[in-house]
Amino acid sequence: MPDGTAADDGPQPVPVGGPLLDGVPRQRCPRGTADPGRQRSCPRGTADPGRQRTGVPVAHRRRVPRPWRLLPTPTGSPFTFAYVVLLCVTSLIGAHADPAVVHALLQWSSTDVAHLVSSPELVLVGSALWVAGGVVSPFTVGFVLVLTALERRIGGLRTAGVFLLGHVLATLATEVPVGLAVLAGQLPGSSLHRLDYGVSFGVAAGAGALAGLLPPWLRVPLLAAFGGMLLRDLFAFTDPMTNWGHLIALAIGIATWPLVRRWHASRTVPAGG
Repeated sequence: MPDGTAADDGPQPVPVGGPLLDGVPRQRCPRGTADPGRQRSCPRGTADPGRQRTGVPVAHRRRVPRPWRLLPTPTGSPFTFAYVVLLCVTSLIGAHADPAVVHALLQWSSTDVAHLVSSPELVLVGSALWVAGGVVSPFTVGFVLVLTALERRIGGLRTAGVFLLGHVLATLATEVPVGLAVLAGQLPGSSLHRLDYGVSFGVAAGAGALAGLLPPWLRVPLLAAFGGMLLRDLFAFTDPMTNWGHLIALAIGIATWPLVRRWHASRTVPAGG
């Protein structure tokens, strides 16, 4: 122009996304905004919104480990949390109440043959309110870790269903043969009355079910460690009926793999997705 000023080429395109990072070459930009004067780069103000200051896509960032999720919480695993509180209360009663009262409570909730014949529903529920050995029992730790992990994957009601399935079926599988043996004269009548209580059958079933939801590198060690512990107790022959019940409950949990995997998939895959 006559006065020597540069002509205005018209309005510039509006940049898309956030500003480019200074000193970082060859940054990607949204499709259609590349500057023809720079290879694989963007005009200033068109940095890829999928990358932040670190230059790492948000979708590929690693999750931060959260070890506290191994423990039950009122919101994340309400069934396990409430059950743990209940077991703590009954364990305190068992440790500090009058021994005669504790013995009477345990007898009332024992799932022996005599009680199963007279009041099966009452004793099947009552026996699951106690932990054999108290809160220091290995099955207490197993209860907390196994049921918390299972509930976070399939939900509280379904976890309760797996627990009760193992508790009830393993109890019947060990006590019914005793009753039949007494009727056949193979065992004395005193075998109908014994102390049989605790959450161990339910924990074994939960461990078996949880193994089906874990990757192989976790599934195999879990089954090997837990199954090995149960076999060691069985070979010790201190309480063979209960030890067989643990193995039966573990097998029941493993048998639920198709079901729990379907439940887990229904919670992780959006409806219609």
